[in-house]
Amino acid sequence: MDRQDVLITGAAGFIGFHLARRLLDAGGSVTGLDNLNDYYDVRLKKARLDILKGYPSFRYCAIDLTDKPAVDRLFEESRFRTVINLAAQAGVRYSLINPYAYLESNLHGFLNILEACRAHRPDHLIYASSSSVYGANRKIPFSTHDNVDHPLALYAATKKSNELMAHAYASLYQLPVSGLRFFTVYGPYGRPDMALFLFTEAILADRPIDVFNFGRMRRDFTYVDDIVEGIVRLMPKPPTGNPQWDGLRPDPSTSYAPYRLYNMGNHQPVDLLYFIEVLEQKLGKKAIKNFAPLQAGDVEATYADCSDLEEVTGFRPRTPIEEGIGKFVVWYKDFYGI
Repeated sequence: MDRQDVLITGAAGFIGFHLARRLLDAGGSVTGLDNLNDYYDVRLKKARLDILKGYPSFRYCAIDLTDKPAVDRLFEESRFRTVINLAAQAGVRYSLINPYAYLESNLHGFLNILEACRAHRPDHLIYASSSSVYGANRKIPFSTHDNVDHPLALYAATKKSNELMAHAYASLYQLPVSGLRFFTVYGPYGRPDMALFLFTEAILADRPIDVFNFGRMRRDFTYVDDIVEGIVRLMPKPPTGNPQWDGLRPDPSTSYAPYRLYNMGNHQPVDLLYFIEVLEQKLGKKAIKNFAPLQAGDVEATYADCSDLEEVTGFRPRTPIEEGIGKFVVWYKDFYGI
């Protein structure tokens, strides 16, 4: 059986859609898996999927990752060179309301992917982790070489668990696996539960926006095209064991096994109030601000050290917030006919 190019889980999601389109534009073949759940507006997911379905080398599979027989059948029929697991139950705040959704999707679902990869041996498994794993860590910038054992929400705990599960499979079965800690990704076709989407929607509707921690927050906002570029460059670079790894001084980001962790952030934290100011400029309209305390499970600042990613791929995210927000606003107005 010929091996297929790439499997992307969560292909109708924000990052999965952009990655699939980038690979398809480059002439690759992509199998996209998504269950189209209703965590946010399914119409947006279907709009992304409709674009991907316009490519003859795209195949869509309506599969839930927790359905192990269906996942196993897909792997048996296709034999993928690269597997990129972006499907997950996202959202720090939603994990306070519906924690069991995170157990099923992020742990049970990821285990099914690991088992399928163990059986069918792709060249490289890449999976999404999150900057939220840094939790109570206050050392800035955040480094994958630092300990991250104090999550502040269940979502973060499930992503940390994914990293541990991945290491176990890399060690037991020599499965080459790379984890990507994404930092506040934004851009066209972005998630409606993220700040940029929520703020834009509210400002245009003359509704107040919630500004948490009274605006004293900084985020390493990362434009989606930069995330995609980093993934594409990393795909042909599966990790190998680190011969210098020392169990007496264990480095969390590498291993004796074929396992690596990378940050994917812009390395330029932006003050939340400046972020809002730029959005106001792009919309040509002022926001009504409702200042509020820091929410449970949230952190004041994120800041990515991406030196490892740059060393391995020659790339680091660098799209300025002014450019990225501008592109989002253009897309938003066009998509919603404003």
